[in-house]
Amino acid sequence: MTGPIDRWIRVTRWTPSRYRALLRARGPRSVQFRTRAAILAGAILIGIVATLFALAADWASEVFSGYAHRWRWLPLATTPLAFMALVWVTRRYAPLARGSGIPQVIAAQADPNGATSTLISIRTVAAKAALTIGAVFSGASVGREGPTVQLAAAIMGLTHRLVRVPLRGGVLIAGGAAGVAAAFNTPLAGLLFAIEELASAYEQRVTLLVLAAIVIAGMVAQSVQGDYVYFGAIGAHMPLMSALLVVPVAGIVGGVAGGVFSRLLLAMALGRNRVTRWSRAYPVRFAGLCGAIVAILGVSTGLTWGTGYFPARAMIVGVDAPLWFGPAKFLATAVTAIAGLPGGIFAPSLATGAGVGNLLRGLFPNEPASAVVILGMVAYFAGVVRAPLTAVIILSETTASRGLMLPMFATAFIADAASQWVCREKLYHGLSRTFATPVPSTSAPSTPAPSTSAP
Repeated sequence: MTGPIDRWIRVTRWTPSRYRALLRARGPRSVQFRTRAAILAGAILIGIVATLFALAADWASEVFSGYAHRWRWLPLATTPLAFMALVWVTRRYAPLARGSGIPQVIAAQADPNGATSTLISIRTVAAKAALTIGAVFSGASVGREGPTVQLAAAIMGLTHRLVRVPLRGGVLIAGGAAGVAAAFNTPLAGLLFAIEELASAYEQRVTLLVLAAIVIAGMVAQSVQGDYVYFGAIGAHMPLMSALLVVPVAGIVGGVAGGVFSRLLLAMALGRNRVTRWSRAYPVRFAGLCGAIVAILGVSTGLTWGTGYFPARAMIVGVDAPLWFGPAKFLATAVTAIAGLPGGIFAPSLATGAGVGNLLRGLFPNEPASAVVILGMVAYFAGVVRAPLTAVIILSETTASRGLMLPMFATAFIADAASQWVCREKLYHGLSRTFATPVPSTSAPSTPAPSTSAP
């Protein structure tokens, strides 16, 4: 009499043909195995590259800060010249490296494999990294987070090409999300950014890829940089009655300001008027003009250079700051973005949002200063990127202010609605149209759309 185990052994007898079939389906040479290996290797490389890029950007920022402090007036000449040089090099040698990097990843999802030789090619992202560092050296109001997303997507494309497996749009989402997580040390924000901004619709089959890439890239970055909180452990909180007063005002003011910023950038990128025609006809001259504005603001204030990290952190911890910082940083970031330099707007937008919160402190002098500033940051950031969940989680993770979660959620959703009053189209998705490529066909290869001087 035979039992169930004996019958199972007879049914699943390991014949040579069965073994070969299993190897073909799941062995080291199978598509499934190679795809997983490509994602694993890509996530590890993203963590390493994001860390090195962050260190390089921070070093460049410190060098420029010392230079601007020692020779206060020289940036009036060097910053406009640097803007002109960076835009000329970008347009001449790497036109697809201009701007943030996030619109390129969104556009690349239409043809992921073709994009590995255009929008997310190694040549493009290498130029992107170098030119972004150059922009930081010049004092431009740029961040490294958007470029990190484009770098991360390119790394995923490279690992898939090396192991010869097709690249899917979902993998680009995973790579971009891992880039955000590694740049800010904010894994949850990376996941939500992938769902809200990079992906046009939620895809359940992509979720595990995103989670795996974020966790691996975050662990690698954290092992090198250490476990840190981007703005420091603030731990801000606000009583319920205070939140009922502050939240609506912060949401509307920050959301409208963010919507104005988005509308300005989209108008310069997609509009057809006298200003945009001139900027496209003379992009280098236009960049010089933008650089002059950034230099004048930086020299006269001393606070609007670069990402604005240190002024933002000072305002978060309750240090009094000039009321003009928010508007000045808004202008510096806007003109830097429309100049066409490679560089992101994440960190400068957080600094501008801190300036918005600093303005709100005057309206609510008896409320916790740190909480009011953080709500201003949430509102402005949500108004710019139109990703309210990402705005809340990224501020929660970068300030360790989990006690402020409910007011932040309410502020972010109000800001998202207020931003739509001013600018209906989402910023990154609108900018991605300037990088759109035609659907590849057998008769003609895909070619990138003509570049403009817009971000």
